[in-house]
Amino acid sequence: MRFIQGQDRTQTHLFPISLDQSIAKDNEVRLIDLFVDSLDLNDFGFKVDFDENGRPAYRPSDLLKLYIYGYLNRTRSSRGLEKECTRNIEVMWLLRCLSPDHNTISNFRRDNPKAIKKVFRQTVQLAKHFNLIGGKLLAGDSTKLRAQNSKKNNFNQKKIDRHLAYIENKLSEYEKALAESDGDKKKIIEEEIDKKKHGKG
Repeated sequence: MRFIQGQDRTQTHLFPISLDQSIAKDNEVRLIDLFVDSLDLNDFGFKVDFDENGRPAYRPSDLLKLYIYGYLNRTRSSRGLEKECTRNIEVMWLLRCLSPDHNTISNFRRDNPKAIKKVFRQTVQLAKHFNLIGGKLLAGDSTKLRAQNSKKNNFNQKKIDRHLAYIENKLSEYEKALAESDGDKKKIIEEEIDKKKHGKG
């Protein structure tokens, strides 16, 4: 019986494709890239100034792109995101082949929780700007009108607030999952024990 054969791994190609050509034009990573690059991260409260001494830091925008990608693709740990940087072609494209370690990713998340939440709220403003959600009030005078609008497809202020609360809750769940995976509580306890030891010494 004949089978479909894969390519020879050692074979070189006359016309190799670039990393950019490997990513479809409608891939979500292109949207993440454009969205984060359109933001002034300083206004959101991210730390953007770093000392020139020592090893250069990663750009906050690159780490934010990775964080958003992880959220959209349910990657629940900094170690998981670290692994994606070296094996996932979408992430390689998004970060231009940078591969921050899990401590760097974890510290970024822990140091910028409020700024990250502000960015997720900004997505609502972006959707409004591109008319993906409306902002007009429509009212009727009790006249019966025929419409093609089911309950799940219409929105009022109460429903919008409920959806925003749902998004906020999902984001908190994601942060909690990352914190548990990264062992935040364990680190805090170890730091407290270390302080007590040095205090007694």
